[in-house]
Amino acid sequence: MTTLTDGRPARANLVLASLILVAAVANLNLAVANVALPDIGKAFDASQTSLNLIAVGFSLGLAASVLYLGAVGDRYGRKTLLVLGMSLSVPASLLAGFAPNEQVLFLARVIGGLSAGMAYPTTLALITALWSGAGRTKAIALWSSIGGGLSALGPLVAGALLEWFFWGSVFLVTIPLAVIALGMTLWLVPSHVNESTDSVDHFGGMVSVVFVGALVLGINFLPIDGMKTTAVISLGVAVVAGIVFVLRQMRARNPLYDLHVAARRIFWVAAVAGIVVFGTLMGVMYISQQYMQNVLAYDTLEAGSAALPAAIVMVLVAPQSAKLVEARGARFTLLCGYVAILLGLAVALLLWDESTSYWAIALGFMFLGAGVGLAGTPASHSLTGSVPVSRAGMASGTADLQRDLGGAIVQSILGALLTAGYTASFTATVAATPQAASVSEQTEAALEKSFAGAVNIAERYPQYAQQIIGAARSAFLDGDTRAYTAAIGIVLIGAVLVFFVFPKRDEERALLARYQAEDESSEGAVRNV
Repeated sequence: MTTLTDGRPARANLVLASLILVAAVANLNLAVANVALPDIGKAFDASQTSLNLIAVGFSLGLAASVLYLGAVGDRYGRKTLLVLGMSLSVPASLLAGFAPNEQVLFLARVIGGLSAGMAYPTTLALITALWSGAGRTKAIALWSSIGGGLSALGPLVAGALLEWFFWGSVFLVTIPLAVIALGMTLWLVPSHVNESTDSVDHFGGMVSVVFVGALVLGINFLPIDGMKTTAVISLGVAVVAGIVFVLRQMRARNPLYDLHVAARRIFWVAAVAGIVVFGTLMGVMYISQQYMQNVLAYDTLEAGSAALPAAIVMVLVAPQSAKLVEARGARFTLLCGYVAILLGLAVALLLWDESTSYWAIALGFMFLGAGVGLAGTPASHSLTGSVPVSRAGMASGTADLQRDLGGAIVQSILGALLTAGYTASFTATVAATPQAASVSEQTEAALEKSFAGAVNIAERYPQYAQQIIGAARSAFLDGDTRAYTAAIGIVLIGAVLVFFVFPKRDEERALLARYQAEDESSEGAVRNV
């Protein structure tokens, strides 16, 4: 298959559909766990921290591997990684669906993330290699909007399954999609398109895996009593690994992550902007699904369908985002997205309580969907447009990190704040009750570890069930207030960065032209050596 003169591959629509379907497997796997968390918590009597890790496990595996595997795909074949990733996702989903305990479930989620790390970055790398000009912007907009829409639809699919089947069914639903995506990949996707012949920095790749893994685990362990030493060690390992990675990339002949390209203003600001946008979406989806089931007593289908407005608005807005990028530039479009996200977070913080009606839930999700739909395209487009095609894997890997590292970090931060707020509130409630002296340490620990733990205690002591559940709901709201407040702060910092540092439209176009000229000159010099 060859690229046509109009900047589109042959059978362009089918090729794009196959790439989007591969991405859909990853996007759905990212999203389906959230709705099942209350059921998983009850099944395993899991702590809030265990639920945090299960929720973030897929993002952890994907974020840790995405840079390394993106470079491997650039060198050894992007189609090969697509095939391997879709093949591995099937046993990973089976292991998750039938996990006997929370530890195995977490491991299965990480393996699923690694399988997505093989396939997901390759989809955007191939779009970058096969499309050019305005066609590439439109292809990325479709890839981004449908992917984001599926992430928002994931809770609906999971909620419907949980009405009829056990909690593990949410992890099995992507298996048919993975099989179809595998077949379409083998049939439609070209084997070699603008791939690199440079050697891969395997040492740098392994260090990057350690860096991301240690960082995410450290954030999750930090708020847990008795785990602070482990958290500090993990974060220390992350700092050391980060320093080693940067030094390695400065000295490596063929760096995994080209720091010269990464230092380009359009590239690094877009990378940070995307981390804020997608991380906030994933963090809010994680908390809101538990809020709707635990506090509002929605069943799984109601909770899953409640997020549908986000998916609808996201898909409707994203094509307009592509037009806005062309007309007004990435900076303006990103800032519009940030404003919408802030409005959604403000609704969640101010209006989502124990008596919230659905219109307030829908309004918050609509603003979030509009924000991600607006900001997703410029964040990804700016990354891919500011690197040479031979480094498409680096750009696509960074675009995936926007979602996955952003999701893992922001979701971990918000989850840690939710856990800390819940525990502190319930501890204060228990201490203030007249029966505090009669509450055993074991019972108190169960009440404070998670909402699921409080439900289990309420079932054992039905005479106190109303008070226990009421206190658990109040504690959860105290925790999510901390989380949403932090999310607003994160988004405001991102908006300030974009406003003051990202170039306006004309300067952005001039910089992109300069980057392209530099890359062509550099590649020409290499060919003449």
